[in-house]
Amino acid sequence: MIDYEFPLNEKVRTLLRLEDLFARMEHFTGRDHGMDHHTALITLFEILEVASRADLKSELLQELERQKRALAALHNNPAISEEALDAILAEIENASASLLSMSGKIGQHLRDNEWLMGIKQRACMPGGTCEFDLPSYHYWQEQDAGSRRECLRAWLAPLLPLHTGLAIVLRLLRESGKVLNFTARLGTFQQMQGGRVAQMLRVSLDKKLACIPEVGANKYAINIRFIAANYAAKSTLFEQDVPFELTFCSISS
Repeated sequence: MIDYEFPLNEKVRTLLRLEDLFARMEHFTGRDHGMDHHTALITLFEILEVASRADLKSELLQELERQKRALAALHNNPAISEEALDAILAEIENASASLLSMSGKIGQHLRDNEWLMGIKQRACMPGGTCEFDLPSYHYWQEQDAGSRRECLRAWLAPLLPLHTGLAIVLRLLRESGKVLNFTARLGTFQQMQGGRVAQMLRVSLDKKLACIPEVGANKYAINIRFIAANYAAKSTLFEQDVPFELTFCSISS
């Protein structure tokens, strides 16, 4: 199966983008070649840009507090494992404490590093980080992999509370959904919402189906069109019946 996640509000969209960037950062930091660490550094700059939203930290703290209250109300419910409930509540407490310990503007430690900001500025230009443009960066790339990795992890470390917090929120969001099975007749599907609004939709379909979902949703209806996976021609409707799974993800508010 291939899963496609479609955020239905700006907050979830931002969290999904950051999740993807943190995963990419971890992947390339763990490798050894200088080109891998160049990609990791460029990804760090992308994290900085996305995370610099003024309200991101407060939104994460508010969301964690909402989930803490909702989960705490489940105590003494015979259908709920008290051990598992206490574990996730402790995770939320620790994540909130780490976020609260972040002082100043997010990523300010990176902005205060003139060397990094010089690379960031040049990286916006095609081929702008060549060795003749940034000899000091070329020197850094020629150091051993362990030294470069240590630098990358040190630059990332002050941003990790964001990753911990968003990982909990997205996990709860994904676990909130109920999977429903549908078939898109001749590649199209519509369902009336009746005022129900999810925060994220997940569409899952067999990898062997050479099509890609396009989703449009509001509080009245969900529309899904399956487009033929054609990398050369313009997009066309996949005019076959497409069985798929649809998950409505929405956590307590």
